[in-house]
Parts: sequence; structure tokens; C-alpha cells
Amino acid sequence: MAEGGGGARRRAPALLEAARARYESLHISDDVFGESGPDSGGNPFYSTSAASRSSSAASSDDEHERPGPPPPPGAPDAQEPEEDEAGAGWSATLLDRPSPRFEDTGGPTRKMPPGASAMDFFQLFVPDNVLKNMVVQTNMYAKKFQERFGSDGAWAEVTLTEMKAFLGYMISTSISHCESVLSIWSGGFYSNRSLALVMSQARFEKILKYFHVVAFRSSQTTHGLYKVQPFLDSLQNGFDSAFRPSQTQVLHEPLIDEDPVFIATCTERELRKRKKRKFSLWVRQCSSTGFIIQIYVHLKEGGGPDGLDALKNKPQLHSMVARSLCRNAAGKNYIIFTGPSITSLTLFEELEKQGVIIKRKSGEIPCPLAVEAFAAHLSYICKYDDKYSKYFISHKPNKTWQQVFWFAISIAINNAYILYKMSDAYHVKRYSRAQFGERLVRELLGLEEASPAH
Repeated sequence: MAEGGGGARRRAPALLEAARARYESLHISDDVFGESGPDSGGNPFYSTSAASRSSSAASSDDEHERPGPPPPPGAPDAQEPEEDEAGAGWSATLLDRPSPRFEDTGGPTRKMPPGASAMDFFQLFVPDNVLKNMVVQTNMYAKKFQERFGSDGAWAEVTLTEMKAFLGYMISTSISHCESVLSIWSGGFYSNRSLALVMSQARFEKILKYFHVVAFRSSQTTHGLYKVQPFLDSLQNGFDSAFRPSQTQVLHEPLIDEDPVFIATCTERELRKRKKRKFSLWVRQCSSTGFIIQIYVHLKEGGGPDGLDALKNKPQLHSMVARSLCRNAAGKNYIIFTGPSITSLTLFEELEKQGVIIKRKSGEIPCPLAVEAFAAHLSYICKYDDKYSKYFISHKPNKTWQQVFWFAISIAINNAYILYKMSDAYHVKRYSRAQFGERLVRELLGLEEASPAH
């Protein structure tokens, strides 16, 4: 056993070098994230421990300690005891399984023209037919509401143009970071006269009162998110059709907390008055671009066995999240990284049956390669959070389905910007994320002409 441990230590530098080479081609482009400087600057994978660095240096000096070429298939390893891992489950033997073959070319599926506008990219995910459905559902809800509670003489049916402006006003809070969208008409610090002239505050408040994506529950509907689920399904179809992810992806909870500037200025009383979210949101995210591939929302309310309260901090919840987010990943040879919370032997065995390769590491290497790789790819997602989480819509409605809706809209805009930065349009006008959002708001309000993409 001593010889086996020594062999593992001697192989460690070469394995680390091989891992660096393997993952180097998967790093995120600085351009996509609007960064400057070397991408590996804050990356734990490229900044290994002092022991790892000294080992790597020693291995380059002492070539005779490098392992020779790998033995032919079927040949026994003289320094590792043969063991039937399938029969024994987790093994103390270090096995370096090769990455699954991946030949798909990730990236946008559609070449957008150089003159494509912010609206063109946004409507890859939220097209006019989806907006028209919001118009119909909002008008239906307003009619039924007034039949039940009395006529509203100040109400007139909303139009598609008004619905776009309504969304534009809401999205503007992600740029100005104002807590209330009504600040636009206030005349104060967050007021914006050019935006305020498009629609009166009274008209905006009427649309806000009746706004719906699904007006009524059908007799067959039992899902708590029925008022927003059709939109989430449509958004998912847009993500799937507009983008092909890279091989490496990460499952995690994105940063969707309150704006830190607002929280810092809040009194304790104001914070206590604010209601806690009644849902949790997880995503599957492409680690090469930051594009969010899939959204999974789970309600906290409900006392059933699948309710979040019943499963909180338990492996069942995380397994359910992972299965849902990987439902469409089977057989595609993706490499999925997860945090410690979404980890269990049962889950890994299930994903392995679906063709998702799981690397099980242990032994003499101080930091397993799988752990270093996870740290590297998670650092990319942290970069996404640093750059894009500040652009989530600040409006905080009391209705859970509306909270989910505005979070989903925010994710769609971030995805639209990522596609914009990967397109020829970015080379014509290099908008920052804030400028892209401002352009989108003005185009939704009709203040800028959005040239359709052909």
C-alpha cells in the first residue's frame, strides 16, 4: 500500500497538468462578461495551493518521476490493486475516468444581423405572441374582476403597445435600482421625465392592478405556479432554441437577493415589513458563457411530501432539483458540476445511468481534480453573479407568481445580453449591460426605433 500511495503522489503533478489542459479550453471569455485582464486571475483552478505549485515545479525538473505512457486497455496497474468498483461502490483507489466525448459546438443557434437591436435579442425569448397573450389574459382578468366587484370606469382594455411600455417601466428599475417603479413619476431623484410622458402614472397603476399571464385556474390545474407556468415553459423553449450550451455546466442557486444599496439604507422596521420569498429558484448554467440554460422554481408553501418546508435541508429536495434540471441533459455527454448541497451517492448513481459522467476521487492527492474543476467553474458563475445580479428587476410584488415572473424576465434579459455580446451587433455598438438595458427600456416604450432582425 505504501508503494501505491507513493505512486499516487508522483502522478499528482502530471494529473494536475492534464486537468489544466483539459479545462483550459472551457474558460469563460472575458469579453462575454465585460471584464478586462487575464480570465484566470481569480480562478482557484489555476491558482492551486503552494504544495501543488511546488509539486508541479518539481515534476518539471525531475522528468524521471513522470509516469510513462498509459498502459494498453486491459493491462493491470502495478501500483494500484485491481478492484471491482461497480461491486464495491465508492472506492479508495484513485481512478481517473476520461471525460465523455463531446462534439457539439456550443453558442447561439441563430446569427443575428449587425443592426439587431436590444429588443431583437429580448424577443428571442419574449416574442410578440407571448406579449399578446398577456394582453388577452390581463383584459380577461379585468373584466371578470369588475363583474364580481363592480365596474371600474377608469379602466380601458390594454393594448400590445401599452403592455410593452408596462414591461419597459418595470425593467427600468433594474437599471436605476429604485425600489418603486412609481419613482419615475415622482419628480424626485429617480424620476425620468422622458419615460413618464409615455404613459400616465394612473394608467400604469391600472395595468399593474389587473396584470396577468394566466387569468383563471383550469379545473385540471393543481400546480401552485399555474399563473406563471405557461410563461416559464415558453421561456424555456426560447432558451433551448436560441442557444446550445458547452459541455460543462453548473447547478446552483443564483444570487437574487435584494439590492445591497437599498438594504444598506433601509431601517429595521422597513426590513421587517418586507415579506420573505415563498419560493426557491435554481438554475442550470453554461459555465463557458454564463447563459442560464434552465430555470427550476420550487414553492415553499404547501405541506405535502414535496413541499420545500418538508424537504428543507434534506437530500430529497436537492435530488429533486438536480433531476428536474438534468431532465433534458440525458445522453448528451454533459459534465455537470454541483455544490456540496446537491450531492449524494443515490443521485450520482441515477445521473450516471443517464450518461452523465461522475468522477469519484479520493486518496493521496491533497485536492482532488474534480474538486478543483468544480471550484474553477463555480468561480465563473460567481463572476456572472458579480456582473449581472445587480440588474434584477427591483419591483417586489406581494404575489408569489409575479415575483417569479419578474425574476424570470430579469434572467431572460441577462441571457439576451450574453447573446448580444456573442453577436456581430456588439462589434457595431459596444453597449455595456446597463446601456443594453436602457436601450431595451426605450425600445419597449417606443422612444427608440427597434429595427427588426431579418
